[in-house]
Amino acid sequence: YRDRISQITAMSARIERGYGQRPQGAWLTERVWEATVVPALADAGIRYVMVDDYHFLCAGVPRERLNGYFSTEEDGRRVDLFPISEALRYRLPFAPAHEAVAYLESLATESGQAAAIYFDDIEKFGIWPETYDWVYTRGWLTQFIEGVLASPVIQSSHFRDYHGRAQTHGIAYLPTVSYSEMGEWSLPAAAANDYADLVEAARQQGTLDRKRAFLRGGMWKNFLTRYPEANWAHKRMLVLSSRLAALPVEQQTDDLRGLLHEAQANDAYWHGLFGGLYLPHLRRAIWSAMVELERRLDVLQPRPGVSLGDIDLDGHEEAFLTNAQMQATVRGDADAAVVEWLSYPLRQNFADTLRRQDEHYYRKMHLQETESGHSGDGIASAHDIVRFKDPIAPADLVADTRPRALFVETWHGEAGPQAVEYGARLEQGGALLFLGQAGLARVGKIYSLHQNRLIVGLQANGAGRLETRIHLAIPCCDGVAGRYVVNGEVPGGFGQAFAWDNLADLRLEDHFLGGAIALRSVPPARIEARPHRTVSQSEAGFEKIMQAVELTLAWDISGPTQLRVELSVLALDQTNG
Repeated sequence: YRDRISQITAMSARIERGYGQRPQGAWLTERVWEATVVPALADAGIRYVMVDDYHFLCAGVPRERLNGYFSTEEDGRRVDLFPISEALRYRLPFAPAHEAVAYLESLATESGQAAAIYFDDIEKFGIWPETYDWVYTRGWLTQFIEGVLASPVIQSSHFRDYHGRAQTHGIAYLPTVSYSEMGEWSLPAAAANDYADLVEAARQQGTLDRKRAFLRGGMWKNFLTRYPEANWAHKRMLVLSSRLAALPVEQQTDDLRGLLHEAQANDAYWHGLFGGLYLPHLRRAIWSAMVELERRLDVLQPRPGVSLGDIDLDGHEEAFLTNAQMQATVRGDADAAVVEWLSYPLRQNFADTLRRQDEHYYRKMHLQETESGHSGDGIASAHDIVRFKDPIAPADLVADTRPRALFVETWHGEAGPQAVEYGARLEQGGALLFLGQAGLARVGKIYSLHQNRLIVGLQANGAGRLETRIHLAIPCCDGVAGRYVVNGEVPGGFGQAFAWDNLADLRLEDHFLGGAIALRSVPPARIEARPHRTVSQSEAGFEKIMQAVELTLAWDISGPTQLRVELSVLALDQTNG
């Protein structure tokens, strides 16, 4: 409630400064409806919002009544609701202009008060595949506007004006819901496929129009259960919001509140038809804001060097190691890995990676569907297009069984590779010690911070090979601004794979970020480096996206052995590059 109010108020003030009018209505983000938004909307001066007609159908409102606005309330606060026509969303601009105009005319009533309600993404008018040529070059937009203006029954109107002159259609209470596609996207892959099969079966039976409102999938917040990385970012954001709200009022500046608003941009927390969470630059934007906000809050509200808490509600307590330069967060599960590694000077979370997950739309690739099932006049919606931006192999679609975090250990002994599983955790002198084992091998892991360095000590006892895997989110990804530096030489960039034997020092430079990570291994290790990529769907097709640099360090062990890995964060002018 608190942050909804401040976000809406800030946006309304900005619009008023730029256009001389303060908005009375809002297009609800992704039309994600929960009754809990009503008090914040009303208290922020919003009188009406636009949501999908699907929301009303889910509440049992007959389709023929969805030609005007309704009213709802929560805790006595009123907001009016406009039902956006799904039929119009799928016709504009994809159907021929004359068909779209004819459909609008078919909705007219003798009273002249029926509203055909439309609100949609501008990206469908020139950004989605094929739409620029269709809308502009081939004249769809001109034809549509001319058709509307020439129609004797169509009259365009601002929402504000219609709302001011028309009466409400009455009270409506909507369930927690978004548009129907969101219900599919937010489900885990297996459940999403089952849901899609149910919808398709109803379509084949000719009953979909009647049943669709009652064939509902998941809700938006399911994305936070599907993607641990999104849940972690969301819960970290909530902690920062609470810290900001706890400050004396005079310290709650617009700058701090603006950083919080940046961290709350929804795009990076979910994934549907488009990249969303899968796009590293979107995640980096919210993390950059959170890192800077936390740095400033720490100046006003200093924190201890070590703190504990299960903030992501997964049943495992996280340990936060903090100093003025950085923060390392270790999740207290069996991997005892670093799931967040912040550099405050660079405003970067180097652990902002993403694991491979099974996605429901992978089934499209398995079924080898054709590029487009669209036929006839008009063009296909991006929802219906199947394209490949990159070659995709079956191995690219295998889901990860362990997190793409920092310091995830595997023991290679007589029994083959085994995950090192940690149990007991001890805290001593600002350091964290985890005790683990893999079969008969014993492994200890110690985390500590020293200025700009994350220091990890590994103590192994057994006969075999110990590997630790480090995933680093480098902003330039596989672009030209990133490079490895080994013994003063540049073997290549982060999009390439390398292996070095008996290597003590490796530097990763990112000229886009303006910083570098210096890795030191004592004793030297065999180091393998390669890009970690995921496969996701976008409006332009299935694509591979580099999420992180994957470094695997390996040492041969025979008896008690002590190892140390240091990761230092440097500004680029502190390097030799």
